[in-house]
Amino acid sequence: MQEEGKGNAPPKSAGRTVGQILLGNLFTWFNILNLLLALALVAVRSYRNMLFMGVVVFNTLISTVQEVRAKRTVDKLTLLVQAPVPVLRDGVWGELPPEQLVLGDVVRFSAGDQVCADAQVLDGLGAANESLLTGESDALLKTRGDALLSGSTITEGRLFARLTQVGEMSYASQLVQSARRKKAARSRLMEDLKKLIRFISVFLLPVGILLFAKQYWLLKNTLNTAIPTTVAAMIGMIPEGLMLLTSMALAVGVIRLGKQDTLVQELYGIENLARVDTLCVDKTGTITKGCLKVEEVIPLDGRGQEDISTQMRRLLQASEDDNLTFQALRGHFTQALPADTVTARVPFSSARKWSSVSFAMHGTLIIGAPEFVLHDMPPALQEMVNTHAQRGLRVLLLAHSSKAPENQVLPCGIQPLALITLHDEIREDFAQTVAFLNREDVQVKVISGDNPRTVAEVARRAGLSGAEKWADASAFASDEELAQAADKYMVFGRVAPEQKKKLILALKQRGHTVAMVGDGVNDVPALKSCDCAIAMAGGSDAARKVSQVTLMRENFSALPAIILEGRCVINNMTRSASLFLVKTCFSYLLALLTLFLPWPYPFSPIQLTLISTFTVGVPSFFLALEPNKERVKTGFLQTILTNALPGAVTNVVLVLLLFVLSDALHLPAAQRSTIAVGALGATGLMVLLQTSRPLTPLRLGLLAVMAAGLILTALLFGRFFLLAPLPGKALTLMLGLMALSPLLYRALRGALPRIGAKLFAKLSPDSL
Repeated sequence: MQEEGKGNAPPKSAGRTVGQILLGNLFTWFNILNLLLALALVAVRSYRNMLFMGVVVFNTLISTVQEVRAKRTVDKLTLLVQAPVPVLRDGVWGELPPEQLVLGDVVRFSAGDQVCADAQVLDGLGAANESLLTGESDALLKTRGDALLSGSTITEGRLFARLTQVGEMSYASQLVQSARRKKAARSRLMEDLKKLIRFISVFLLPVGILLFAKQYWLLKNTLNTAIPTTVAAMIGMIPEGLMLLTSMALAVGVIRLGKQDTLVQELYGIENLARVDTLCVDKTGTITKGCLKVEEVIPLDGRGQEDISTQMRRLLQASEDDNLTFQALRGHFTQALPADTVTARVPFSSARKWSSVSFAMHGTLIIGAPEFVLHDMPPALQEMVNTHAQRGLRVLLLAHSSKAPENQVLPCGIQPLALITLHDEIREDFAQTVAFLNREDVQVKVISGDNPRTVAEVARRAGLSGAEKWADASAFASDEELAQAADKYMVFGRVAPEQKKKLILALKQRGHTVAMVGDGVNDVPALKSCDCAIAMAGGSDAARKVSQVTLMRENFSALPAIILEGRCVINNMTRSASLFLVKTCFSYLLALLTLFLPWPYPFSPIQLTLISTFTVGVPSFFLALEPNKERVKTGFLQTILTNALPGAVTNVVLVLLLFVLSDALHLPAAQRSTIAVGALGATGLMVLLQTSRPLTPLRLGLLAVMAAGLILTALLFGRFFLLAPLPGKALTLMLGLMALSPLLYRALRGALPRIGAKLFAKLSPDSL
């Protein structure tokens, strides 16, 4: 049976292996292109021009480490406890590890055992808790013919069952595989950057080939000159450090949040939460502390408190339910009674919303949600229930019947005995957090299984805007009605586990960016469907593994810090990307012009590295890590292209002037390149000055250090960067172009925004 694939071996890990991850990150278009350019430089022994490969190495290393770390985290996900299982083989009972069981084996499950494969009950009576799988927090009665789901736990009795689905086909294994196959977090920032790279790639090779052909065959340059200048043009077109800087900025954000006991399991979780406009939460554990206490016992029909207390103690003493509600009840009704003979029990179920215990001498006691225990509730009692629910209290009804339930169906002749109200304290940090979210136009929706009136009142007291707009999810007749209600209501009560995902998807279909706070395995489908999944540390392992963010102290108040950190990354990267795009746009424009003009490309790769280091690379790193609490604006690509065009066009105009004037002055190529470096350096510093606005002492200091660094490096290490000494007329030309640079840049900043917007409209998003 094992050889036939009918064994209970755990499923293999989904996703790429470590080797596949490494190969996938090594052999990207970005890396292959840079490697080919580096090999071209090796061929002509121009080794110093290969400094750009350092960025490639670091980018590959960081990407690989991040993905391997994520893989190892996800592979730890497991829902099954590997304990020996009693199994009947050849008429003899023995014990085997779960992975050695096969389809059709007859096994025995007792109280406390975890079901290791899907099975059908053959004999016995018991109950199974399926909360790890379905979110149902209470035990379900299991008798002959009932199904047992792998991963559930037997809470009472003893069951003999035959295995019907094993290994990868079992319910728990399918759920594990589903969680392991979780989709990669969507990053709009990285998507926009990849669009830009794809657009650049379309023209990169053709332009490079044509540029090389012109310089080698038409201008008769040697390979030692044609190859480095062609590589310089192509490297200039690639914003090689931008994606690395984005990853580093996100990683620094992760470290900052880690100090606040917030674990960011996927870097893009920070960015995604910064864009969220809808947050879905549960009542218990998020709005409230999840610690219930009995507030009031209200006898009905003239009964006394002592009588109700006796009945409750009898019920609690005989019941095997142990959820939060029953723990609160036992904490209130503490005195023990003599043991009574129990004839039947029906455990609590969130589907039934009630539980019962039948006694030989005292009939049946029932406790649960009033509207589920009494389907035809008297108007006066209904009004009492609504009054307490509107105060934010959980309301239970204690009732009695002389008959016992049959097939988990309530008997006739039920008499209400008392109402019991419970309250749960609101978290101190919720009101402050939701106030912040309200100010930031993030709507918070509550999704709960409790009475909608109770949930709405608790949400209102917690400061939730629009809490009066509530709905009973159990009243929706179809998925269409539920979807239509998603935008209309702020509070949803009586929500079944399968309805959570449908609500999330309905909100996303209406254009919302949705985050969800979840803690149970039943939340996994909804968590995987939302844009940013947030888990509580005390929740299930499966929920944590499919979430991008885990609140380690279950501190809802950490959300503002995550949102602000995400804003810092997105806004600062928008600023820094403009610096990178100046070089990219300039290199593209200049390469195209030099194809049709009689001049060669004026730069070597190492010269562009010098300019980029002090006007783009180093300053962008510092700017990307600055605090920035501004709201995230749309149009990342449009913004950076519009900001980059004035600097790029300024550089093109300066280089064209240099070509004309240097020919008139009969300047050699080495001096022309040196003058071009000076002119581009001046423009780069002007762009950095504009990007750094509003200026602060820190930004002014950064600008001064970059300017001094560029000048000193050029003076002290000019030979290494292929800079030539400049005689009087060449020096005068360079200083003149440097003085013209800020004037031209300011003029173009006023004239080019509309042109940039039109260019973006043509290039993005579909054509990128």
